Amino acid sequence: MSEHIVSPKTYLLIFLSLMLGTGLTVWAAFQNFGKFNIVIALGIATIKATLVVLYFMHARYSPKRTQLVIVCSVFWLAIMLALTLSDYDTRSHETQPGEGRLVQPAASCLFSA
Repeated sequence: MSEHIVSPKTYLLIFLSLMLGTGLTVWAAFQNFGKFNIVIALGIATIKATLVVLYFMHARYSPKRTQLVIVCSVFWLAIMLALTLSDYDTRSHETQPGEGRLVQPAASCLFSA
C-alpha cells in the first residue's frame, strides 16, 4: 500500500482555514444569536473537526472501509447531538430574580427554620 503525500501548500491552506475558524468562533462567542448560539458554535466546531480528520488524520486518502467507519461515527454523533439539542430546547431557561436554577436539597429544608 502506497502512502499519499500531501503538499505543504495544502497543509498551509488547511491551517489558515482552521485559524479563520478559530477567529470566527471567538467572534461568535461575543455575539448574541439567541437560541442559535449553541447551533452556530457546534456548526463551526464541526467544520473545523472535519478539516482535521480529513487532512491531518489522512482520512481523505484512506481506504473505503475506514471512510465508512468515519461516516457512521459522524452519523451517530449527529443522532446524539439531535437528542441533546431537543432536550435542551424543551427545558425552561427563565429564572426568577434572586433564584438560581438549582433546587435546594431536601435535607437543607429540614434545618431551616
